[in-house]
Amino acid sequence: MMIIEEIMNRDVHSLSPSHTVKDAITIMREKKIRHLPIVDDTEKIVGIITSHDLKNIVPSTIKEEKHLTTYDTPLEQIMVKDPLIGHPLDFIEEVALTLYESKISCLPIVTGGKIVGIVTTTDLLYTYIELTGANKPSSKIDIRVIDKPGILSDITEIFKKHHANVLSVLVYPSTSQKDSKIISVRVQIINPLSIIEDLRKEGFDVLWPNLPGVDSI
Repeated sequence: MMIIEEIMNRDVHSLSPSHTVKDAITIMREKKIRHLPIVDDTEKIVGIITSHDLKNIVPSTIKEEKHLTTYDTPLEQIMVKDPLIGHPLDFIEEVALTLYESKISCLPIVTGGKIVGIVTTTDLLYTYIELTGANKPSSKIDIRVIDKPGILSDITEIFKKHHANVLSVLVYPSTSQKDSKIISVRVQIINPLSIIEDLRKEGFDVLWPNLPGVDSI
């Protein structure tokens, strides 16, 4: 299992509670970031500001001095105080679950009382893509199987027979058959037809790709 330290962004830009909305907008634009931790004089994180927060309080059209008061607002008045934090040794799966359940888009990573990194939902999505090999020339084969011991080994033997490099294997429940699971295999091969044929010869129900003229068993 991967830990968050392996994927977190260590180049963290932060502001203090006394900085203004204008300061936050400026640094977000310059650094092309969407999340800003807010730290006190001891570098302890006390809040967080996101681009979404700023959009909610800043007019989409800036008219000279008309909105000066809004831009001069100290961040301590609008920041999310005492935000959830993570630790460098947290597992990626745990952090992903925290973001999902809490409906937040980033998690500051703290150790020794100081912020050392930050992880966003974009970082986790990129990591997922990397781990599954979806960004590489490959094919995805979805197979519905009866949920029983040893079934995954039987399937991988067929891929081994074809000398196919398996990039990732995901297993999730079948929505249509309660006693079945879907095994999604991403393999580093462009034309998986021969593998699919052998899978079906062995009685496996290949759901995807559903090739024209070839019926599932």
